[in-house]
Order: sequence, then C-alpha cells, then structure tokens
Amino acid sequence: MLQQGMTRFTPAFLKSRLSLNPPASGPAPGLQPAGVLAPIFFLHDEPHLLFTQRTLTVRDHRGQISFPGGVKSPRDPDLLATALRETREEIGLEPEEVSVLGGLTPVATVTGYWINAFVGRIPYPYEFRLNAREVKKLILLPLEGFCTPKRWSSGDYTYNEKTVPVCYWKYRGTVIWGATARLLLDLLHRLGENPFPEENDAPCVD
Repeated sequence: MLQQGMTRFTPAFLKSRLSLNPPASGPAPGLQPAGVLAPIFFLHDEPHLLFTQRTLTVRDHRGQISFPGGVKSPRDPDLLATALRETREEIGLEPEEVSVLGGLTPVATVTGYWINAFVGRIPYPYEFRLNAREVKKLILLPLEGFCTPKRWSSGDYTYNEKTVPVCYWKYRGTVIWGATARLLLDLLHRLGENPFPEENDAPCVD
C-alpha cells in the first residue's frame, strides 16, 4: 500500500501512469464541456493534491470542494487550455508553471457538465492569488490519504428528480464527493490503488 511505498510516486512514475488519453468522442447532447486541473505537488517528498472550496456565490456546486477549472470558452483551443485558463483566473497559478502529466477519463454530471481533468505538477510553495468571488480557500491534502478505504463511502444523490449513485471521501470534517470523487478514484486506479473492496467496486465510477 501507499504507506509503505511513497517513494514510487515520483514524477516519472506518475507521468508513466497518467499518459494522455486519446481525444474523447465529445459530450452527450446538452452537456457543457469543462476543463479542470488536478494540481499535484511534492512536500517533503510526498505527493499532495490541491483543491479549492467554492464560495456560496457561484452558480453551481456552491460550497463544494473541487479542482480548479470551469466551462470551455469559444476562445479556448481545447479543454486543457480551458483548465489552465480557469486555474489562473481562480487561484492565480500561471499556465507556464504547470507540467502536465496526463489526463483522466471525462465524467458527466447531473448538473449538466462534461468534465475533462488534467493532472499537472505545480511548484510549491507558490504565491497563489484567490479569486474571492469564486474561491473561499485552498485545501491541500496528501495523496496517501485517499488510499484509506475507511474514508470512502457511497450512496444515492437526487438532483432535479434524478437519483444517481455517488461516492464520498470524508476525513476530519472534509468531504469530497460527486464528480471530484469520481476523478480521484480514476486517478487512484491508474496508480494501482483501489480504496474500495475488490468485490465491491465503487458504483460511482463509470
């Protein structure tokens, strides 16, 4: 498990496991394409992930913990450009500071988005500049903590009279769920980790 093998999670190992996927076929009708960045950095040789907690003034997913990113603009050449642009707008991280390691499988949300996530190594410490309208605070968590099975659970979630299975990661008052949890599980699977029992794979993973 990760606790005994932290050294194998080097940048080279991460990149080898996260090589960019072939271009996705595109979103289903009615879904808005969006790009997010899953920022990863090393602190005392241990990989950490950076998340944002959204404010209560944004249109969707108020107060939730997510990766920085947003909806594709007509000016964006692709969804990686979207992820980098939105990340700069939300937390002040310049695109040239990001070393892209690879991409994750796109996920569709019941709120109408088709989310493409890109894992990128970033410098740390860094002088982040938060967009106060969109971002309440940054949350920095060690990758190791997502490999602990007891911190994961699943259940049903109803939105606009549609019920879907979702997964939750909970630890000391911090809750990550929905699309971000699905992206995290995809990341873990690519790294050879499965926090759910083998006989009961997470029902929220496509």
